Amino acid sequence: MNQNLQNIRENLRYLRVLSHQYPTIEAASTQIIYLQAVLNLPKGTEHFMSDLHGEYEAFVHILNNASGAIKEKVDILYANTLSTKERAVLATLIYYTEAKLKEIKEDMPEDELPEWYKITLNRLMEICRLVASKYTRSKVREALPKGYEYIIDELLHTNYDALNKEQYYENIIATIIDIGRADAFINAVCLTIKRLIVDRLHIVGDIFDRGPRADIILDLLERHHRVDIQWGNHDILWMGAAAGSRTCIANVLNNSITYNNLEVIETGYGISLRPLATFANEVYRNTDISCFKPRVSDEGHYNPKDLEQVARMHKAIAVILFKLEGQIILRNPGFRMENRLLLDKIDYDHCSITIDGKEYPLKDCAFPTVNHADPYRLSPEEAAVMSQLRFSFQQSEKLQRHVKFLYSKGGMYLCCNQNLLFHGCIPMDADGNFSSFETADGQSLSGKAFLDYTEAMARQGYYAATGSPERQLGKDFLWFLWCGSNSPLFGRDRMTTFERLLVGGSEICKEQKNPYYLYSSKKEVCLKILQEFGLNSEFSHIINGHVPVRSKDGEKPVKAGGKLIVIDGGFCKVYQSQTGIAGYTLIYNSHGIRITSHEPFAGVQNAIRNNKDILSTSVIFETRESRIKIGDTDDGREIREEIEDLKQLLEAYQVGLIKEGHRQDSFTE
Repeated sequence: MNQNLQNIRENLRYLRVLSHQYPTIEAASTQIIYLQAVLNLPKGTEHFMSDLHGEYEAFVHILNNASGAIKEKVDILYANTLSTKERAVLATLIYYTEAKLKEIKEDMPEDELPEWYKITLNRLMEICRLVASKYTRSKVREALPKGYEYIIDELLHTNYDALNKEQYYENIIATIIDIGRADAFINAVCLTIKRLIVDRLHIVGDIFDRGPRADIILDLLERHHRVDIQWGNHDILWMGAAAGSRTCIANVLNNSITYNNLEVIETGYGISLRPLATFANEVYRNTDISCFKPRVSDEGHYNPKDLEQVARMHKAIAVILFKLEGQIILRNPGFRMENRLLLDKIDYDHCSITIDGKEYPLKDCAFPTVNHADPYRLSPEEAAVMSQLRFSFQQSEKLQRHVKFLYSKGGMYLCCNQNLLFHGCIPMDADGNFSSFETADGQSLSGKAFLDYTEAMARQGYYAATGSPERQLGKDFLWFLWCGSNSPLFGRDRMTTFERLLVGGSEICKEQKNPYYLYSSKKEVCLKILQEFGLNSEFSHIINGHVPVRSKDGEKPVKAGGKLIVIDGGFCKVYQSQTGIAGYTLIYNSHGIRITSHEPFAGVQNAIRNNKDILSTSVIFETRESRIKIGDTDDGREIREEIEDLKQLLEAYQVGLIKEGHRQDSFTE
C-alpha cells in the first residue's frame, strides 16, 4: 500500500474531525495556500520584561510604548514633517489615549477640534497601517476592537491613489467626527496599534514584591492578547500563599511589612490584617521591637505610632514564620535545609545563638510565644491568627483569579523560538555540573528533568485534593522553591532572614550564589544548558532575570559570548541605586535582537502632561543577514504540521475515504 495512503488510513479518525472545519476540497486547498503564504511573512515582535516587582506605573508605560518601538514607528513616518514636540504628543496619545485626549480637548478651542480630529485620525491610521503591514489581513482583523472591525479594516486597506474611492474614505473620517465618535475611534485605533506592535509578551519572572501594586500589573496581563510568564521566586511565594500554605503566607506578610508595603494585600486583594494587628498588640506591646521597624524612605511621612504598630506586627509574623519554616524542614528531610533550624539553637540565658558551630549575640530574644522545649510549635493564639489569614488569602477572589492565571500562562521555563527563558538558574555544583535533587520517591533529578519535576510539584501544591498528602507536599515544595538551597528560582545557599533581623553583620548575613552564576558567564556552559533543553541553533540564547545587572559598575547584560542575556536591570526602585538604571527590556523582531536600558520613570501624570517618555537607550545586540520569517519560528513549525494534515485531508477527499461536504461523526467507520 502507498505509504502516504497508509498514513491517511491511520489518521482517518482525526481527519474526519478536521473535515468538519474544512468540508470541501476547495476549503482545504484554500487553507493550504493561505498557510503556505503565512510562512513567508516576517516573524512577529517578541517583547521581554522581567523583575517588575509591583512597579505598575513603569510597567504600564513600557508596555504601552513597547520599549520604544511605537516612538520608532512615529519617527519613521514623521521625522521630516513633524517637530519633536508634535511627535511626542502623538506618541503619548497612543500610550495614554483617554487621558491625553481629555487634556488636549481641555486646552484646545472647540472650533479647532474637528480639524485636529481629522489630521490626527489620518496620522494614527498611517501608523496603524505601518505596524499592520507584516501581518495577514485575518490576523489584523482579530486584533481589531469589537465594533470597529469593519471601519478600521476599510481604512487600513485604503489606496489613496484610487481616485474613485478617495471621497469614500474621506467621508468615513468626516462622518466619524460629525456623529461624535472621534474619541471612541481614536481609542480603538490606538489600542489596535498597541496590540499589533508586539505579537507576544514574555514576563521572565517576579511580578510581585516591594512595588506597590502587583495586582494592577496582573489585571493588565490578563487582558493582553498573547502573554506567557516564567515564574519568579516572589511569584511562587504568592502562589503558595493562595494555595493555603501558612508558611508562604507568613513569608508574604514578612516581606510586605519589611518594606511597609501593605497596599497590595489590603487594597489590592482585600485581605484584612486586623487579626495579626490585634494579636501583635496583645503579645508584643511591651517587648523590644527595634529590630523590626519597617524600611521606609522618609519616616517624616509616617505617624510614629503607625510605625510602632507595623513593627509589632512584623515581630509577630517573623516569629510565626521561623516556627512554620522549621516545621516544613522537619517533615521534609529531602529538602536538606536542617541548617535553617535556628529557634532551637538560641541560648536565652545569654541572648545568643549558635550558627554553623559559631556563637553570635542576638539583638533581641524576647519571644514570649516560643516554647523552649518545643520551639517550632505555634501557640494556640498564633495558630488562630494563621487560620484566619489563610482563610482570607484563600477567599480573595481576585488573588485566586490571578494565581490561576499564573498557573495557566506560566511555568518554570519556556523554550520559544530557539531561546530558553527562565527566571533564576539551572542549579549547579561547585564543579559546574548540574546539581542532583533526591525526590520523595527516590529519583535523582538534575537539569531539565529537575525543572520539569519542580513545575509538576508546584502545580500539585495548588491543584491536588484539599487535605491530601499530595497537596501538603506540594505546598511545602512551593515554599522550598521560594528559598531552598537547590531551588532554581532562589539560586542561593540559604535565605538569611533570621540573621538580618536579629544578628546583623555582613558575613553572617551573606547568601552564597549558586555556582550557576559563576559558570554561566562561560559560553561552553551556556551551550551545555541550551543543549540540555534541546536548543542547538547558532541563534539560541538563555534569557534570564532575578539578579540585577550592575550597569553603573560596568556590568553588561550580555554575557558568555552573547549566549546569555540578563534583563533584570533594576525595574524595582529599591534596586536602582545598585544598578544605576531602571531596568532592561528586550525586543526580538524579524531583524534580530535589541536590548533597551531604561532611566527611572517620573510617573504617569508627568508622561501625559509633559509628553515625557522613559529615556531609553537601545543597543542592537544581534542582527540577521535576512529577515526572520514565520516559517523560521515555533509558530511556523506548527503551521507546517497543519499544512501536512490538510494535505492528508485533501488526498482523503480525492481517493474517496472522506466525502466532501458530509459532516461525519468522529466515531463512524
